[in-house]
Amino acid sequence: MRNPRRPSRAQQRELARRLGPGLHRNVALAGQTSFKIGGPAALLFEATTAEALATAVRVARELDIDYFLLGAGANILIGDRGFAGLVIANRARGVSVRGTFVTAASGALIYPDVIDTAVAHDLSGLEHYVGIPSTVGGALWQNLHFLSPAPARERTMFIGEVLHSADILGADNVRRRVDVDYFEFGYDQSVLHGRDDIVLSATFELEPGHGEALARIMDENLRWRAERHPPLDAEPSAGSIFKKIDGIGAGRLIDEAGLKGFTVGDAQISPRHANIIVNRGAATAAEVCALIMHVQKRVEATTGYWLEPEISFVGGFAPIKRIAA
Repeated sequence: MRNPRRPSRAQQRELARRLGPGLHRNVALAGQTSFKIGGPAALLFEATTAEALATAVRVARELDIDYFLLGAGANILIGDRGFAGLVIANRARGVSVRGTFVTAASGALIYPDVIDTAVAHDLSGLEHYVGIPSTVGGALWQNLHFLSPAPARERTMFIGEVLHSADILGADNVRRRVDVDYFEFGYDQSVLHGRDDIVLSATFELEPGHGEALARIMDENLRWRAERHPPLDAEPSAGSIFKKIDGIGAGRLIDEAGLKGFTVGDAQISPRHANIIVNRGAATAAEVCALIMHVQKRVEATTGYWLEPEISFVGGFAPIKRIAA
């Protein structure tokens, strides 16, 4: 949770010279996340193309400026003190189709940008992930997943199953094309967790489908999510807070610990889904962190399991007031 270094005046001047008018200072971040929590970015650059994204990352690296790549703003908690370095907002959202291949910039939203384009061309393989807030880059970072179609829903489907290749910017600042094996996908896992490589675009290899069947799957999945997940517009959240343990859902363990509905300030364990913390209006990152630590202790005391957070913690965090168990 260490707050990044604030760039020196000389670094800021050179950054502004090289990135131009797309660079902004003291930008609010809370509204750019699904949690609606967090302090401001000292510097923010909006990259609207893959080329601009690659340039911004290269420049930040060359100037030794701490940076964070912001996509859809889901699955993250930004600290109340914000981000003292450079936030690069990935707004590269281009999508193209060639035969059964769909190529999307890493800032494109899986839904609606990529899924709607695929379905409009009667292509199947991405419709399962409808309603999940994620960019293409975020989807590859975590190997986005959802259950197979109703009614059976007998297995978990992963976006890595339809990925063909990707254009990345390596830690050495060299752009290269990689295939699906590069990512070493696992459950909520990819090689990107341990590397400073940046996805610039991705190409998915899909199958011919039929519009009515694709629309049915999308409607069923949206309805399934609506029945089980709090609505983001009314109850902002970062999605699932904790990882599964040995195939056991964290929500089940939290529910067994009697914590559904438990609150710290305006941060609450959702009464609808125990593995989701919702912002009831004015929650702070410190309150969310205090609630996370309380859940970990209670679940361990009740079930013997220690829950590991699935979300990422970004920026500077204020001191956390611990709750008595």
